Amino acid sequence: MDAVHIERSSESKQTFTAIGLTLAAMISIQLGAAISKPIMQQLGTFGTTFVRLSFAAIILLIWIRPSFHSYNRSQWLSAFSLGASMAFMTMCFFAAIETIPLGLAVAIEFMGPLLVATLYGSGRFRLICPMIAAAGIICLTSGSSLWGNDMTGMLFAFCAAIGWGAYIILTKRAGEKFQGLEGLAVSMMFAALVALPVGTGQLYTNFSTEAFIMAGLLALLTPLIPYAFEFIALRNLKPSAFGILVSLEPAIGATVGFLMLHQALSLVQVTGIALVITASVISTR
Repeated sequence: MDAVHIERSSESKQTFTAIGLTLAAMISIQLGAAISKPIMQQLGTFGTTFVRLSFAAIILLIWIRPSFHSYNRSQWLSAFSLGASMAFMTMCFFAAIETIPLGLAVAIEFMGPLLVATLYGSGRFRLICPMIAAAGIICLTSGSSLWGNDMTGMLFAFCAAIGWGAYIILTKRAGEKFQGLEGLAVSMMFAALVALPVGTGQLYTNFSTEAFIMAGLLALLTPLIPYAFEFIALRNLKPSAFGILVSLEPAIGATVGFLMLHQALSLVQVTGIALVITASVISTR
């Protein structure tokens, strides 16, 4: 009995640690997104994304020192797939927040994790929680005219949703194939390479030394810290549980947008925040 109790206690501790890392990752992403807006106006959306992915990849490769010679075909394919999804998701998300409010972009992007939670979940809450969260997203995307209706921005946000859904599944698989953070380091390298063609094009025409350095420093907030935390968390969380847990992200994005970017919230949007939090709390109990 003691051995069973210790094992269950250890599993519980790992789960709570994973939830804490996921919450910290979401806050880091939204703060990084809010701070990045002025820099993106100088270097361009794709240029800024490429700089951050490159800095993050360099830091990880120096720190982790992956054993490239020991990887098999399956590991290389897994790392490349994850890297491509990272680049696609990140570029689309930051392109979206150029023209639509942060909270709205995150709410639309959340459709990706919501789909993962619905497809991979199990039990009686499998459909109830996504339905509650979906109602919250509808509330978040309505109301105040300050949230705008820029179709290009919304399209980028929907593309980011596709990338986010793929990222959750592929991160889980890469975490199972690699030791430690080696999979993340190699995937980040591929993400930077995927972003290179469009990123360098914008950097060439919009280069600023000061903005370049700031974008590099912001690589810690987004993507280095959140991707590392999520990579570790997904080792101890099912994709479905992770997908519902990040239903808090629209609420975090709307709050950061309000506090840092002065993007106002209506009563309907506050209701939406309450609904996505409710879905997250029910699913993670």
